[in-house]
Amino acid sequence: MCGIIGIVSKNEVVNRLIDGLARLEYRGYDSAGIATINSSEIVYSKSTGKLVSLKNKIKENPIDGHVGIGHTRWATHGEPIEINAHPHVTKNVAVVHNGIIENFAEFKDELLEKGIIFNSQTDTEVIARLIEEKISKEKCGPLEAVRLTIEKLRGSFALCFIFKGFEDLIVVTRRGSPLALGFGDRENFVSSDALSLSIFSKKICYLEEGDLATLTSDEVKIYDSFGNSVFRDTQILYTDPINLSKGQYKHFMEKEIFEQPEVISQVLGYYLDAFEGTLSLPSLPQSTEIKRIILVGCGTAFYSCLAAKYWFEGLSGIPTHAELASEFRYRSPVICKGDLLIFVSQSGETADTIGALRFAKKYTKNILSVVNVEQSSIARESNWVFPTKAGPEIGVASTKAFICQLIVLKILNIKFASDLSKISAKHRSNLLNGLLELPRLYAEILSQNENIKQLCKKFIGSNSVLYLGRDVLYPIALEGALKLKEISYLHAEGYASGELKHGPIALIDKSMPLVALNPWSKVFEKTLSNLEEVKARRGKIILFTDKKGRELSKDLTKSIFQLPSCSEFLTPILYSLPLQLIAYYTALDKGTDVDQPRNLAKSVTVE
Repeated sequence: MCGIIGIVSKNEVVNRLIDGLARLEYRGYDSAGIATINSSEIVYSKSTGKLVSLKNKIKENPIDGHVGIGHTRWATHGEPIEINAHPHVTKNVAVVHNGIIENFAEFKDELLEKGIIFNSQTDTEVIARLIEEKISKEKCGPLEAVRLTIEKLRGSFALCFIFKGFEDLIVVTRRGSPLALGFGDRENFVSSDALSLSIFSKKICYLEEGDLATLTSDEVKIYDSFGNSVFRDTQILYTDPINLSKGQYKHFMEKEIFEQPEVISQVLGYYLDAFEGTLSLPSLPQSTEIKRIILVGCGTAFYSCLAAKYWFEGLSGIPTHAELASEFRYRSPVICKGDLLIFVSQSGETADTIGALRFAKKYTKNILSVVNVEQSSIARESNWVFPTKAGPEIGVASTKAFICQLIVLKILNIKFASDLSKISAKHRSNLLNGLLELPRLYAEILSQNENIKQLCKKFIGSNSVLYLGRDVLYPIALEGALKLKEISYLHAEGYASGELKHGPIALIDKSMPLVALNPWSKVFEKTLSNLEEVKARRGKIILFTDKKGRELSKDLTKSIFQLPSCSEFLTPILYSLPLQLIAYYTALDKGTDVDQPRNLAKSVTVE
């Protein structure tokens, strides 16, 4: 959830550390800081708030050096105040840390008994103090001090250290949290996010679990958890700089919503041959050997799993479960030989999902991941990887990555159904052709975005919003409510339409907006009856439906947005788009920070 950047070079590094931190802003943070070595001494600067505050502070009191580490912090232990910001610095060491140290309290108590004074409320300062003891009292060198200290730590961490008197050295290590190394000409780099390295280096490698490394301006040495010198595969980082700019748009979220027709075309082009009408997929387990599918994700990714559950059971006939990654391994789930586990994550670094994946690997090798970052931890630890090809997603609230997750899961669903002879060749062709129509249908909806913006006026003065959907649109109601909560801070809840009378209807009054998803389908009339109950209680209904649904609902409400007609199995993908726009325009009306909403982070790398 935090961000790390480190540079060791023959040249000055502070300005480039700031540039690297700017590339990490999208992850979400509440403070930032950097540390460097100048005349053999550690110098540092840190500030709460946005990165501009740190820039201004350094402008007033300049620091510089040829080696440095930087950090954007999302508060876990300790309030988001300056003393808790990273780096944490002692006489001989400065450290930045992503993750959580679970046993920090016992070490802190021991150090307090020795008379050590702590300046912060964080778990990270304990690491700095332990390293300091190794260096100042036990006379360890930097690498040995780090190695001996991390042996004692429980939890997840990515750690970067610089040391007094060492103007050409960074020591790094990781366990549970990602770190990537970048290689340059007479300089080397480290970051928790390869995206931030793209402005410095195209040649990178990822540290593996338990690795420890030393970086100087001329070389990088990597050691495994046993202390053996190892080589990690390098790769070329391809990042389109255009994707990292807002361009003509006010926010990254707006840009990412409006580029979805293009992104959908890209992911379809990766998996489908439009001319031949065939699928081009990575290798897969034999469909006939799959007895059950378990889909695992967090937040928005969980809702894509929930939608896919309807698809897999409805089309493939395979028993399917959707599981919250944060709960999965703590409830002793039963994993059987014929189970296929599918892990879904935008970043591929979601801590809860990684934990669930590693738990599952104790019982099966049937591990498939659907991720947007192909070099991520989840991808590297999976047996099969299906990339979503959404490109960098900077806005904290997921939009295009969610849609691409749905599309990839739908493609997998069609593949399994076809292999199991659950659908005819004609039905398969119709489903694939339906997917190929999505870019056009998305463009058609986006051309009417001003009409959706006007619907958002219904939310003015409201304290809460309900979202209703039935069958395959129930997960999309949940996702729509989450989006509204995330970026507008307006309370919202998603419900299955049939659950309205089992409690939520008590909330309905003339001030309560209700967003309903009800295109013509086998459950249309059931949901229409639920909405009549809302109308009878003077609720403000905002209805999303298709042409036939509009004709049958014209007496229900005046606030109707008509979407293009499509296959019932594609409605989750299509009906997600207007809900993204509702969240965006409501947030604009409320004046919130759309791309970096409070308290949230793009990549949740701690439990």
